[in-house]
Amino acid sequence: MPDPTLNTAIAEAYASAPSDIVILHTLELRHPDFRDDEGQPIAVRLVRDHQDLSAKLEDTAPLNPDEYVTFIAMGFDLELPPVDTSPVPEITVTIDNVSRELIKHLDAAVESAEKIEITYRPYLSNDLSGPQMDPPITLILSEVEADVSRVVGRARMLDIGNKSFPSETYTATRFPGLTR
Repeated sequence: MPDPTLNTAIAEAYASAPSDIVILHTLELRHPDFRDDEGQPIAVRLVRDHQDLSAKLEDTAPLNPDEYVTFIAMGFDLELPPVDTSPVPEITVTIDNVSRELIKHLDAAVESAEKIEITYRPYLSNDLSGPQMDPPITLILSEVEADVSRVVGRARMLDIGNKSFPSETYTATRFPGLTR
């Protein structure tokens, strides 16, 4: 089944595989405890390439929207979730040659109840003015295991099927008219 979120340019690159255009796969990891030295929230951004990448984020990005940011070159592997009707697609993300900086952020996240969000954005080497997928895929990272050379985690899309609806809880304290 075709993926309607892909831009025409990347769909063409997938179909024709031109030798002069490379698809650059990027990951962005976000967590409330990922902070810089001044205490400002940051994202850990990675590109599967041999050199760092400066590319522009979409205007709806949670951090640094519509700005050029740097993705750090690092080996990682992931399979994109299938475009089908499965209830909650789940993938495995493996990041190799993990730096101390990433381990430091992951250690901070372990102590929190908040989940790590991971966003996948594909770019084309000849067009770094924005990701080629709109909207980018955002997954929740869970079951993370780390050792000295790699981090492996399971990532799944937001489990909308297990969300309460309506999301507001009606209690007698907040809505006294419920008890008579």
